[in-house]
Amino acid sequence: MKRSVSMLVVGAAALSAAACEKSPDAATGSPSKVLKLVSSLPRTGSANAQTTTMVNGIRMAIDEVGGKIDDWTIVYEDMDDASPQRGNWDPAVETQNAQKSAADRTVVGYIGTFNSGASKISMPILNSAGLPMVSPANTWPGLTKPGLGEANEPMSYRPTGSINYFRVVPTDDMQGKAAAEWARELGVSSVYILHDRELYGKGIADFFKRECEGLGIKVHGFEGIDPKASNYKSLVVKMQALSPDLVYFGGTTQNNAGQIAKDMRAAGMQAKFMVPDGCFEKAFIEAAGADNVNGNTYVTFGGLPAKELTGKGAAFREAYVKQYQQEPEAYAVYGYEAARVMIDAMKRAATKDRAGILKALAATKDFDGALGRWSFDENGDTTNRIMSGNMVKDGEFVFVKKLGG
Repeated sequence: MKRSVSMLVVGAAALSAAACEKSPDAATGSPSKVLKLVSSLPRTGSANAQTTTMVNGIRMAIDEVGGKIDDWTIVYEDMDDASPQRGNWDPAVETQNAQKSAADRTVVGYIGTFNSGASKISMPILNSAGLPMVSPANTWPGLTKPGLGEANEPMSYRPTGSINYFRVVPTDDMQGKAAAEWARELGVSSVYILHDRELYGKGIADFFKRECEGLGIKVHGFEGIDPKASNYKSLVVKMQALSPDLVYFGGTTQNNAGQIAKDMRAAGMQAKFMVPDGCFEKAFIEAAGADNVNGNTYVTFGGLPAKELTGKGAAFREAYVKQYQQEPEAYAVYGYEAARVMIDAMKRAATKDRAGILKALAATKDFDGALGRWSFDENGDTTNRIMSGNMVKDGEFVFVKKLGG
């Protein structure tokens, strides 16, 4: 028998009933009513352009309510979970961010992470603290869905036995299926699959491989790359000898997706190139070089590009462009939506503490947001299932079609 998210959060609620008490004002010593939101995203390295637009979206959501809920003030902290040494998210830094947030009793909401592997680290820490967590970008199914991840997932992330983690994006099992079906529509009969060896990259590559085999698409190879390699010329020679119709890379821009495209085209390899949402950012086109990806590179995304959003999503894009004088990156609206649903839970909470906000967040149903009307299901996943297929043309991402429903 399935238990609802609302039932499951009761345990965490009991543990965190006093998690957000009035904190003393440092200057006066008098109580101040503060509701603190933090985000933990990679702000160092090439992901910065993407995450900056996500942070902009979070700030827009807070500004929409004037930074206040009744007589409570919303305070926001933009935390970096990357390090200069890695140029990407860092397990040690994400651990520090989660521990700091859990210990700060004014923190009532954690927006993050961007990388699924980072959430594997922070989820148990925040769960133990009863701290509500909403990811705008994690897509690894094992974080929430029993039977679709590694051993003991997702319960290994829930030491209290309760759910405190939610996300506003569809998962990789759905994206892998949509990508394979799209590949078949494109006339692909054979593929060579690469991945970056990380949780997200290998995970979505696994799902893509499984779906390709089910559709009768021949898989010539499946292997992980060294994401720090200077080039992949020998790998390209091996792939070229097998003449696949498509090369699929499961991974992120930060793990050298652009270099693969460069080496394929430099060797004259004509196969199509397909990447998932971890490369749906300008930094990927810049890293690859527009000439190497124009007209032959396909990108799947768990949602719609900003220009294709309607209703409140279109209003968000219009407001974003007006305020920042540029188009938002793909995940900007997801940062905005994550903050909006967290703020909505704060408004509805019977008590303005972690326990009350977590209970309200879990009960989110038919949320009328920038991503349409959606709910959180019993696992903490969004009921939104829309995917999109995109191409690179003239150095820009161009929407091709919806892939989900």
